Amino acid sequence: MKILRKALSRLRGEQNIDKLIRRGLTIGNGCRLGNCSIDPSHCFHITIGDNVVFGPQVRILAHDASTGVFLGYTRVANVNIGNNVFIGAHSIVLPGVTIGDNVVIGAGSIVSKDIPSNSVAVGSPAKVIKTLEEFLVMKKKEMVGDNIFNEEYTLRNPHFGPEHVQKLVDSCKRNGRIYVK
Repeated sequence: MKILRKALSRLRGEQNIDKLIRRGLTIGNGCRLGNCSIDPSHCFHITIGDNVVFGPQVRILAHDASTGVFLGYTRVANVNIGNNVFIGAHSIVLPGVTIGDNVVIGAGSIVSKDIPSNSVAVGSPAKVIKTLEEFLVMKKKEMVGDNIFNEEYTLRNPHFGPEHVQKLVDSCKRNGRIYVK
């Protein structure tokens, strides 16, 4: 069974985070990295702080082999991701980047330069568009009574069923977006 799980994991493109840690990757407490890709050959150049969340298919690179073709050398640089950072789905963090504490990186962003603490950055290349405080104020204003749902409305609820799904879908239709704990 263990061999089958390993094979399925490789087919899905999932990485063994414990193996990367043994190779030198540094990860803080409370991280949720999901199905990401962390540079396996240079993972010891990557530091991830506490309470970091990666959306699906996030990629972290500590090397750039483009110079190898022409100069015979690969550029390698440290990547530092601070505490309390969210990196959205399909984002790429390139070598030499530092992301500060309390940062949101929007989905699909390419982070090629440092991102300061307490900011929100999006795009390709990622640029700071607002402070984290401005972002949170905006999101709190969007949270009106009937578009907020507790954990009962997640798959963590063993009794989650069609009636929960229907309430979530109906609220999205009414409000444009919902917030689930």
